[in-house]
Amino acid sequence: MEQIRRIGMLTGGGDCPGLNAVIRAVVKTAINDHGWEVIGIEDGFEGLILPGKTREMRISDVRGILPRGGTILGTTNRANPFAYVTREKGGRVVTRDVSGKVIRRIRELRLDALIVIGGDGSLKIGYEFYQKGMPIVGIPKTIDNDLSCTDVTFGFDTALDTATQAIDRLHTTAESHHRVMIVEVMGRDAGWLALEAGLAGGADVILIPEIPFDLHKADEKIEQRDREGCRFSIIVVSEGARPVGGEQVYQPTKDPTAPRRLGGIGQWVAGELARMCDHEIRVTVLGHVQRGGSPSSFDRILGTRFGAAAVRLVANGRFGEMVSLHGEHIEAVAIADAVSQLKTVPLDSDLICTVRSLGICLG
Repeated sequence: MEQIRRIGMLTGGGDCPGLNAVIRAVVKTAINDHGWEVIGIEDGFEGLILPGKTREMRISDVRGILPRGGTILGTTNRANPFAYVTREKGGRVVTRDVSGKVIRRIRELRLDALIVIGGDGSLKIGYEFYQKGMPIVGIPKTIDNDLSCTDVTFGFDTALDTATQAIDRLHTTAESHHRVMIVEVMGRDAGWLALEAGLAGGADVILIPEIPFDLHKADEKIEQRDREGCRFSIIVVSEGARPVGGEQVYQPTKDPTAPRRLGGIGQWVAGELARMCDHEIRVTVLGHVQRGGSPSSFDRILGTRFGAAAVRLVANGRFGEMVSLHGEHIEAVAIADAVSQLKTVPLDSDLICTVRSLGICLG
């Protein structure tokens, strides 16, 4: 393998707490341990498509960013080089494969390796470039915790804490007004965030994508609590949850270039439940609040460990691999395996058994 002198790094997809911890660790490890140059690529893969979106990263550039949310490199989830969407004059939307342009740009920048920090979408793109001969190393990032081959992704712990605190706050107002409070959380097609936040926050009903729900079951739970003297209920619903025989709910959009976004199931559940029970119902959609804010200690440490480990993979020529957490250890797995399928909540998991043992309704 040729000697490594210069590496690139980008953050793709949705932002999440801990990204700056990863960036800091990559820069400091690459420079301190190996004396490499580090090139930061702005706004995900778009930084390799459009001009003027790269910059050298020095240790001084990452000073003080450890507690900051977001990513100092910027990010986007609309810049897949293999299906790059643009709007031409006149408004016509065109999709092109500009992956060849990205490969040429990597070579122009004299990058000996590219570290891709992202979720399943960004890592799938990274893997496609690896198959084309590009030296790619992956770092798993998502608040959804839905990437396979790692126990947890950084960003999840902070988002979970944010959702739990929101549920805690809603408990007091729900009890005061004898209301049903519905909390819609993120998670896409995996119910980890809703399930764990609902469990930590003492929810009465938790609706997740893995278990299509019957709202009559939720109504029965609310009525049971009424009979027991608990005149309020907390329902946590994942954005990807759907009723039995029904479909997921997506946000409306007028932008044909925008990806489809889940959202709105909380309001749908509220409307249906209003026909079944006499309680006042309120909906809180946490949305991007879950993505923001200072990362937890766990996410700072995990992100830092991931960043340093990714540099070690580059140094050892372990391309096409992703760092991951297994137990207490950071290990390497094939990116292909990590993106082969989403990690959803197993229906026979300890979490599901615990939720049911506590009498929490899963719809």
